Amino acid sequence: MRRGALVVGAAIVVMVVVATASVAARVAAGQTAEKRAITFKDLISLHRVGEPQISPDGNWIAYSVATPDLEANRSVRDIWVVAAGGGGEARQLTRGGSDMRARWSPDGKKLAFISGRSGTPQIYWIALDGGEATRLTSISTGADNELWSPDGKTVAFISSVYPDCRDDACNAARDAAKEKNKVKARIYEKLLYRHWNEWWDGKRSHLFVAAMDGGGAARDLTPGANYDVPPFSEGAPEAIAFSPDGRELCFTANTDKDEALSTNGDLFTVEVSGGSEPKRITTNPGNDWGPAYSRDGKWIAYRAQFLAGYEADRWRLMLFNRATSATATVTEEFDHSVESYEWSPDSQTIYFTAEENGEMILWGVALPPRNEVKGVLAGFNSEFDLSSDGNTLAIVRTSLKLPAEVFAMDFKKSSTPRQLTHHNDMLLSQLELVPPEAFWFEGADKAKVEGFIIRPPHFDAARKYPALFLIHGGPQGAWTDAWGYRWNQQVMAAGGYVVVMVNPRGSTGYGQKFTAEISRDWGGRVYEDLMKGLDAAIAKYPFIDGARVGAAGGSYGGYMIDWIATHTDRFKCLISHAGPYDLVSEYGATEELWFADWEFGGPPWVKPELYRKWAPSEFAAGLGKYKTPSLVVGGELDFRVPYNQDLEFFTALQVQGVPSKLVIFPDEGHWVLKPQNSELWYGTFLDWLGRYLR
Repeated sequence: MRRGALVVGAAIVVMVVVATASVAARVAAGQTAEKRAITFKDLISLHRVGEPQISPDGNWIAYSVATPDLEANRSVRDIWVVAAGGGGEARQLTRGGSDMRARWSPDGKKLAFISGRSGTPQIYWIALDGGEATRLTSISTGADNELWSPDGKTVAFISSVYPDCRDDACNAARDAAKEKNKVKARIYEKLLYRHWNEWWDGKRSHLFVAAMDGGGAARDLTPGANYDVPPFSEGAPEAIAFSPDGRELCFTANTDKDEALSTNGDLFTVEVSGGSEPKRITTNPGNDWGPAYSRDGKWIAYRAQFLAGYEADRWRLMLFNRATSATATVTEEFDHSVESYEWSPDSQTIYFTAEENGEMILWGVALPPRNEVKGVLAGFNSEFDLSSDGNTLAIVRTSLKLPAEVFAMDFKKSSTPRQLTHHNDMLLSQLELVPPEAFWFEGADKAKVEGFIIRPPHFDAARKYPALFLIHGGPQGAWTDAWGYRWNQQVMAAGGYVVVMVNPRGSTGYGQKFTAEISRDWGGRVYEDLMKGLDAAIAKYPFIDGARVGAAGGSYGGYMIDWIATHTDRFKCLISHAGPYDLVSEYGATEELWFADWEFGGPPWVKPELYRKWAPSEFAAGLGKYKTPSLVVGGELDFRVPYNQDLEFFTALQVQGVPSKLVIFPDEGHWVLKPQNSELWYGTFLDWLGRYLR
């Protein structure tokens, strides 16, 4: 709830080539090419850049590029490299079509990466000079999260295995027997039997090491463990780390009995040589995550949430002293959540990203006793990596006008990042993309709340435009100045709408108190913030037609759409994607129960009054009263907000004669990810708005 050219489809190739030829012809004739509004076909043609990794010598940056193939209904992903100093074109290094997580060898001569080119994801490596990739692992259960040892002789990785299997032959045989068995019943005796969009298959992700020379089988460093390493993917920061001397690995795990009820994660260390049990080094009842050894080996940095069961607690940057086992908080006075981080070469500073007012800013903090946090780079810096000498920063930067690209910044020479990759320049040069405009207003309890608008392309100040009011999910999330593909505001504005976005109570990046004030108050202050935000936008921007406003949201945003449908008639139409509707029935079918327990004070039988107070289903009669046309969207593989919520909402609409449409994707989870499904989603979304707002 919270929370060079690639291989592309023939239709996309033809479209891009024809469009480019047209632009080139007009430029050659001395004409200025008129820019046009973005379409879904443009959106699905854009290359998606990420995962920057700078070489040890600071000369090269490896990164991944994914491009949706509409015809094949999947994305093609490969590894590229670009010179960190600029000059010269970016170069495609792999062509496996499913290659990701490039990681440099300590000597900088080759890159390890994960690829599914052989079917099961495995670790491969390729020389910087190119050539064919070499397969390193052949484990039947697949490999992920690969990490080089400091001497380059070993690679660590994780693989999901049966805890009682002692070798790969056992895992392979058990998987083969399950596949052959015609009975596909799922049988469980514990919670978290499914997660996001997958049923639990009885396996646990274990920590392995393998020799880079291919000698011997991979060794399981957590044999028999009935817990996952890591508990589940959190993205950056890395969930495992080598000590500088290569003798030790540190990892995150949740060993609590009921994982569906626990956000607890602790750090463990284990000897790479094997033969010893993992040692727990933190005991915080909240979540400890993402170990990163200082380069001098004295410290392990990590981030922690102190409140057990609260996944939206502020992430603090922490230090573990390896000599004394003492822990210290580095960012206690910093009222934002720490995301990813890296050490400086002298082990005296940690650079990290944290969200503030719609941006993902890069910060630096000096070690205790100073603990001075200073801004390093503004804007939206989604990912970064620091060179071994600390002089060069590789960054993926983005905005609501710019799909992610790789930038670099030299700390000694400049404070301004320079753009290194230009994968989308050709297409972007044809499009009129409008920057966001921020506005502030007084929300519930006189709180200061931020909103944003995006004007439609080819804007005419003399016209009145219908508005699309977007509500973000989470609920602890935020609208940010970052390009997105699932809910792309430029494509929505291109339909002729002023897009209005508000970051109400519960949003991140505005201090922990602001974030926390949505819990147990789902339809209270946040609803007031939203309505006042829309009023403020209409008052500030006279070109918004306040009589023609539609609203849309997903996840918690979908919940708020359901709430709006039962409480007001101010909108001409609504779009609810994966929105919780009946909070009691959702509790019995969702997976991460700690979330509902925190947000509503416990299970429904403990706090029935809160579940009834904030459930849109309790106010279903309002649907018939207000009769706001509503589009309802969900996925059958959504185990976070199970699609029975969409069915229940749609049924209540239909029974009461409210114009409504239901779209259920049998092969999608909480998000619509497959290119052809995305095309249908955008088409249906824009058609519904056009029907009632144009």
